[in-house]
Amino acid sequence: MTQIANWSYPTMIRFGAGRIKELADACIEAGIQNPLLVTDRGLADLKITRRALDILDEAGLGRAMFSDVDPNPNEINLAAGIKAFKDGHYDGVIAFGGGSGLDLGKMIAFMAGQTRPVWDFEDIGDWWMRADASAIKPIIAVPTTAGTGSEVGRASVITNSATKVKKIIFHPKILPMVVIADPELTVTMPNVITAGTGLDAFAHCVEAFSSPHYHPMSHGIALHGMKLVIDHLPRAYADGSDLDARAQMMSAAMMGATGFQKGLGAIHAMSHPIGAIFHTHHGTTNAVCMPAVLTLNAPAIRDRFDEASPYLGIAGGFDGFCAFVQRFNDQFSIPRNLADLGVDASQIDNLITMALDDPSCGGNPVPLNRQNLQWLFETAFDQ
Repeated sequence: MTQIANWSYPTMIRFGAGRIKELADACIEAGIQNPLLVTDRGLADLKITRRALDILDEAGLGRAMFSDVDPNPNEINLAAGIKAFKDGHYDGVIAFGGGSGLDLGKMIAFMAGQTRPVWDFEDIGDWWMRADASAIKPIIAVPTTAGTGSEVGRASVITNSATKVKKIIFHPKILPMVVIADPELTVTMPNVITAGTGLDAFAHCVEAFSSPHYHPMSHGIALHGMKLVIDHLPRAYADGSDLDARAQMMSAAMMGATGFQKGLGAIHAMSHPIGAIFHTHHGTTNAVCMPAVLTLNAPAIRDRFDEASPYLGIAGGFDGFCAFVQRFNDQFSIPRNLADLGVDASQIDNLITMALDDPSCGGNPVPLNRQNLQWLFETAFDQ
């Protein structure tokens, strides 16, 4: 049995097993009468997706779906989605799935009414103010994994297909109006996805907790998010039908994405270009990069992890936490290094250049430069 709750922070969230049955009600709450459900190709024909479409259809809201979504969605997917949205005269988006479906769904709702290219809204300074906020369509988010937390995020990650660079596109109004967080939708995730997405949530929390920026609310959320992953990811991995563990991991994912309002850091600055070039799983890549980043950041974060480790149930302070991270990765059969992940070491110079351009750099507690990024990538290959 899982908890059933309604939350209003950071947006309206309908949490608990079985809440997917409220999808049509959520559309009405958001003012959507003709929704387009956006998901990825892998989910398009699955039972959980068909059920969501049935719920919409039975309520007279149709069963329109767009699923031309790559694992790392790009501007080509976005253009196709915008065309489908406009051709169907839809008035809102249901972003359904893992990070890919959620991110692209949010972008379709954002860009359908804009006149500038998507790259003009990259998360740089106040570029988001270039958008016509009144033209952004309402969004409902329905996560089917527990990792990215995009369902409570104000940004999406879109890959530029020409340059192979991942770009963070930000606007406050792409925060979904309603989230349906139903852990029953996650029970069929295979172990490799359970682990990868769960460790993505863990990386979000670790980096938010490590960030030097001042945001005490996100700091506290990130701390408890780490604990939820530590306590419940092994249970979800061992028994995918454990609804309580699945629910706790959905909570952790949303906490990670809420927490990283405080900032991300070198883990994501490394994993974004790696994923863009080599199409690796984002959460798994984060996990491989984390040990080296913790070592680099040690002078700046040791004290806070010394204080946090008893709460996390880890002995030995910061050093104990670092040792735990590698054991935790090993528990889920995460590759030990980037070579085992399929990354080509000859691309290190290019990866460094791309990492330095990533907005996540600004949240790292140790300022990043070519020299320490060189060390990070080399260490992540050799560890």
